[in-house]
Amino acid sequence: MDTPQLHAFVAVVDIGSFTRAAARLNLSQPTVTSRVKSLEQGLGTTLLERLPSGVRPTAAGSQLLPYAREIISLTGRARQAIVADGRPHGRVDVGTVESLTSYRLLPMVEYLYRRYPDVQVALHAGAGPDAVAAVREGRLDCAFVVGSPEEHEGLETQVLCPEPMVLVSSPGWHAARGPVTMDVLRATPIIRADTRAGYQLQFEETLGLRDGADRPRVFDLDSIDAAKRSVALGIGMAFIPLVSVKRELAEGTLAAVDWAPPFETWTQVVRRRTRTPNSALDALVATAVEVAAEHLDDEPVLTAS
Repeated sequence: MDTPQLHAFVAVVDIGSFTRAAARLNLSQPTVTSRVKSLEQGLGTTLLERLPSGVRPTAAGSQLLPYAREIISLTGRARQAIVADGRPHGRVDVGTVESLTSYRLLPMVEYLYRRYPDVQVALHAGAGPDAVAAVREGRLDCAFVVGSPEEHEGLETQVLCPEPMVLVSSPGWHAARGPVTMDVLRATPIIRADTRAGYQLQFEETLGLRDGADRPRVFDLDSIDAAKRSVALGIGMAFIPLVSVKRELAEGTLAAVDWAPPFETWTQVVRRRTRTPNSALDALVATAVEVAAEHLDDEPVLTAS
C-alpha cells in the first residue's frame, strides 16, 4: 500500500468514475485502474464495486477511506514540514454555513493572508451537520457551525462566541408590529439561508414543524443575500444570525419579529482529536479565536470540549 495507490482510490470514490478520476490526477485511466487493483491485491479485498450508476466503495472500502485520506494528508504535511522551517503552512479545508462566511470568516481569512503567507484556506459552505461528518471522515480539516454546543465523538469543539439570532420579516408584515403567536409562525412561509444549519433545525423543531400537508411553504436558497431580499419582498420570514442583518434592520428594509428562541446559539469550530501536528489548522483556529474576541469588544471567549 503506497500513497499513489491511495490517491487513486480516494479520487475514484470522490468522483465515482475511473475516467474522471484519471483526468483529475492527470493520469491515464489504465494507470488509475492498475493502482486501485494493486491496492486491492495488497489488502486482499475488494474496495470498489462498479454499478450502472457509477463506482462506489464496498464495506471494506468505506472503512479504508478515512485512513486513506489521513495518510495522504500526513504525507503532504510531512513533505511541507521539511521545507517550511517551522512556519505555519499548508492548506486548510473548512466547512461553514453561508451566513458565517461574509460576517465572521472573511476577517479571519484576511488576517491569515497577511500574517501567514504559506497558509491556504478553502471555505466550503452549505454542508450544515454534514460538515461535522466530513471532518470526522477527513474530507474537511475543521468546520464552523452555529447552534447549541454539543459533543461529537472523536472531535474537539471550541466555542468562539455567542451568536445571537433574530427572526426577520418585511416591515409591512402585520406580525412585525407586535408580539407574534406560535400559530402565526407555524403558518408563515420560511426562507432558509442555511438550509441544514444546526440553528435552522433547532428553530423548526421549536415550532414543531414536520414534513406534511400542514407544513408552511419553505424556500431553500442557501444564500444570505437572496434570503434577505426575499424576506424584504414579503415572501416569508427567516431565522438568521443577527450579525448578518444588522444593517438592514437599522435601515428599515427588514423588521425584527417580536419572538425570541428558547435556546442559545454559539459559533463553534469543530476539528478531529489527533496528536499529529497541523500548523496551518492550528494557526487558523488561533486566528478565529482572536478575531472572535476582537469582534466581541474584548469580551472573554468561552471554550468547551
